[in-house]
Amino acid sequence: MSAPGIPHIPVLLDEVVAALAPAAGDLIVDATFGAGGYTRRLLESGATVHAFDRDPDAIEAGQRWGETCGKDPLLVLHPRRFSELAEGLAEAGIVGVQGVVFDIGVSSMQLDQAERGFAFSSDGPLDMRMSQEGQSAADFLNEADEGDIADVLYRYGEERQSRRIARAIVAARPLTTTGQFAAVVRKALGYRPDIKGPKAQKDPAIRSFQAVRIHVNGELDELIEGLAAAEKVLVPGGRIAVVTFHSLEDRIVKQFLRDGAGAVPSGSRHMPQAVNTAQPVFEKPSSAIRPTEEEETRNPRARSATLRWAVRTSAPARTVTGRAAA
Repeated sequence: MSAPGIPHIPVLLDEVVAALAPAAGDLIVDATFGAGGYTRRLLESGATVHAFDRDPDAIEAGQRWGETCGKDPLLVLHPRRFSELAEGLAEAGIVGVQGVVFDIGVSSMQLDQAERGFAFSSDGPLDMRMSQEGQSAADFLNEADEGDIADVLYRYGEERQSRRIARAIVAARPLTTTGQFAAVVRKALGYRPDIKGPKAQKDPAIRSFQAVRIHVNGELDELIEGLAAAEKVLVPGGRIAVVTFHSLEDRIVKQFLRDGAGAVPSGSRHMPQAVNTAQPVFEKPSSAIRPTEEEETRNPRARSATLRWAVRTSAPARTVTGRAAA
């Protein structure tokens, strides 16, 4: 995520483009269109981009700057979740694509709009909905059982004091603004913003905001389904590139690509090595790619970013089932 007020700068842009290796005439999916940072570079390569985003604001902005060429548009916008990218492409008459890119999480545009309720640095309605419909963060925090709130904070925010925070949230109801939510979390954990220097504490509200946002938007389940859809639509030799911003996301992507490449647990004296008889659907995935110090200085959002990519083989797509671990 980026700091409020910093314009949207696509993270690991050069590395993502290198991983996708776009060529003129390629069909590439930008599964998380946002402000169109990746899409712009891909269009410059001569590729046709099918861009997906569930945020109506992103689609509206894309319609204003998207250019078309003759009867075949170079940019095709799909106002839908990226887990539905296979269906969206099929409706557009597309059978296979040469590349799919994901930039997971909340966008700079969403963070910078206080009225969207994603950031605690500026007070706004407690919303956090990427699609601007369905259950809001306020709905969840004001209506859910204390135990359910604690589970979400622990599972998606890796918050060890989740039960203490959940009790404080229930006692402070109703919560209607991001400022109120952040204040409750900080007070529950004894946060001291006045302490500076090496002993300064990281604002604990970050973890709780992340957890509630992931829950409200079903982000980890969406990621699992989106990765499976990408595997389905990629042609042999097609490339997938995924940028994540925290360990929960990266863990899912790493395991998905490792499993797809036929990786199996190593054996031990207590358990023989497993044998994977399925055909690998990906060539050996890349190792984790991190931003340079120069990029981190230029774009603070990049500091927690990780890129992983892989190349599709000709093996049939797997049937991927299951949801994010509870």
